[in-house]
Amino acid sequence: MQFIETRGNDTLKPISVPFSKAILSPSASFGGLYVPESLPRLDDAFLLAHKESSYRDIAFDFLKLCDIDIPYDVIDEALKRYELFDDANDPVPMKKIEDDCYVSELYHGPTRAFKDMALQPFGYILSYLAKKHDQKYLIMAATSGDTGPATLETFKDAPNVIVGCLYPDGGTSDVQRLQMITESADNLHVFGVKGDFDDTQNALKSLLASDEFNSAIASKEIKLSAANSVNFGRIIFQIIYHIYSYIRLIKEGQIKLGEKIYLVVPSGNFGNALGAYYAKKMGVYIEKILISSNQNNILTDWINKGEYDLTSRDLIQTISPAMDILKSSNVERILYDKFGSKRTKELMDDLAKKGSYALTDEELTLLREDFDASYSTDDECITMMAKYAKKGYIMDPHTATCIKSYEKLRDKKATAVIYSTAEWTKFSPVVAKALGGDFSRDLEAIDFIKEKTGLKPNNTIKSLFNKQIIHNKIIQKENIKKEMLSIL
Repeated sequence: MQFIETRGNDTLKPISVPFSKAILSPSASFGGLYVPESLPRLDDAFLLAHKESSYRDIAFDFLKLCDIDIPYDVIDEALKRYELFDDANDPVPMKKIEDDCYVSELYHGPTRAFKDMALQPFGYILSYLAKKHDQKYLIMAATSGDTGPATLETFKDAPNVIVGCLYPDGGTSDVQRLQMITESADNLHVFGVKGDFDDTQNALKSLLASDEFNSAIASKEIKLSAANSVNFGRIIFQIIYHIYSYIRLIKEGQIKLGEKIYLVVPSGNFGNALGAYYAKKMGVYIEKILISSNQNNILTDWINKGEYDLTSRDLIQTISPAMDILKSSNVERILYDKFGSKRTKELMDDLAKKGSYALTDEELTLLREDFDASYSTDDECITMMAKYAKKGYIMDPHTATCIKSYEKLRDKKATAVIYSTAEWTKFSPVVAKALGGDFSRDLEAIDFIKEKTGLKPNNTIKSLFNKQIIHNKIIQKENIKKEMLSIL
């Protein structure tokens, strides 16, 4: 598998690069991203052959099919990271909540969020490459709440790797913040930033593309990479659980091979949705991908109207903070796949210069062949969480945004899979509110939910409240570059 660039080639970079190069140096020409030059085909034989396979076996055979330049034994070791999950044989449980609706629980890893699904194996592979080349890497991560903890967890004490993690001060849940600021490994550095997630992500993308910054760290014999989903090393592992969902439904007798399903994805930076899109394009029988947003519903306007407009809105802090994002990086990869590099560069240049762009009617029609979208208010999410709690299923506020899409957007009567991206413990005051409680402190809310439902919080979550705070620095967004250099 070779990788090419979303905005075309500037003649300074190679026309195409292998997987290892794309993940070690994820910044492409003109500030673009790397995408596969071509995708393998997942035919019926592949889907049926894996009906009884484990998640790890499906992942291994998929990565073999992708023909990435990583040795098979390294891939196998990377996938063993799923042994850190609650159930090594079933890292992605699926729960039936309606006759035609399942929830795929992606949060059973070490940090209780879906980012572990990609970052655990990705972290192993990137660390292997750094050690193989005897090269030190600064891995930068900008987080809206889940990428940060998962990045720190996968790279802690990793040889040849230094991590600089940026989170928006006041823009995460208490548990998410504690997961970051209490990490004690010597190679990890965490900074709160006065600003929102878009500020931290813009800084990360700017530094990745900055010749000056790359030269500065090169003078210290260090190279730069990223753990955000701008890095395709993240995306390739996010394709797998969509394939697994389809095979799992066949195994459970919910569908027959060839029946199409809906995938309902709560979306912020669009990496999860992009993985679903690639799975559909590779041959998994997906009717449509239903994108669910909170009140920062820029993706809803993009999919329904063809408009991506940053000029007419400000970021809103909601009860689903991991989706409090206005600049969704992976939208660019969809633009490239639909309209090519020239048009993608035009649109992304317009977004940078004017703060907006608009698709043509023909382009919008092409986009809507694969996607539909809705959004939910905080009050609607609380209502949905309360509704399903009464049915015996506890969900976090991000998952709750998906119920409206499931109920309103399916044109056909087909099975839907909702992706649950975080455990309830990470947003316990909100979950407690849906259950009739009123708590400002996470620990009190967790205890209330435990008493109310009988659910036991994961031990790693409870222990956070007794851990020493290691990283307490809060910085201005203008000082991110200076602070990144200072940790080296």
